[in-house]
This record gives sequence, structure tokens and C-alpha cells, in this order.
Amino acid sequence: MCNHNDVRHGGDKVAWQAWIQRSDRDMRRMMKEIAPAAGTMSATTPDPQLDSFRRSIDNIDAALIHMLAERFRITQAVGEYKAKTDLPPSDPGREERQIARLRLKAEEAHLDPEFSEKFLRFIIDEVIRHHQKARNG
Repeated sequence: MCNHNDVRHGGDKVAWQAWIQRSDRDMRRMMKEIAPAAGTMSATTPDPQLDSFRRSIDNIDAALIHMLAERFRITQAVGEYKAKTDLPPSDPGREERQIARLRLKAEEAHLDPEFSEKFLRFIIDEVIRHHQKARNG
């Protein structure tokens, strides 16, 4: 399990910033790798079944983007509220409870809980970064 709490909560700020840069770089690389395949149809041999699968994947990807956008709109409001009320940008206890709860949901959905945790930690870390930015003005 990847534990970024040591760095995020009072650890080495330079190491934390380096981790964020690596995460951003990894996400950009992953998006570059998967982007060419999204929504494409084989030019040489059209395959209706494959095209149907890809259209479904494209629709799910679009829904994920919209859901993430809505999530970040709400977490932005949370960050602004925390800044106004002088609450800390992160809540490690809640974060860990959310990770545990959503790992169970992933298992129930037959999704790799390690993958789901990495994905959720990436999102949580980005939210915290936004909250810190809101706090610092």
C-alpha cells in the first residue's frame, strides 16, 4: 500500500512536491498511451463487436469525466469553506475511512482494490492540493 501521509502531513515539502510532479507526469503518460485507442475503429477490418465495445467505453469515459468534474466542483466549495473557517486542508482520518470503505466497494464490484486505492489517493491528493491553494489564497 502506498502511504503518502508521511510526506503530506508534516514531511519533507520538496519530496511531496516531487511526488505530485511524478503523479502528474504518470497521469499524462497514461493518458497519452490510452488516448490513441479511444474511440477508434480499425481502418483495415471494421469489427462491429469491437466498435460496440469501444462506443460503450467512450460513453463510460465521458461519464467519468463529468462525475469527476462535479466531484471537484463540490470539493472546491469544501476547500473554500475550510479556508474561511480555518480548518486544515486535509482530514487524514476521513481519508483513511473513505479509502477503506471504497476498497470494500471495489471488492464487491470485482475491481482490484489496489487499483481503486491508487486512483482514489490520486484524487484525494489533488483535492488536498486545491484545498492548500485555497487556504494560501
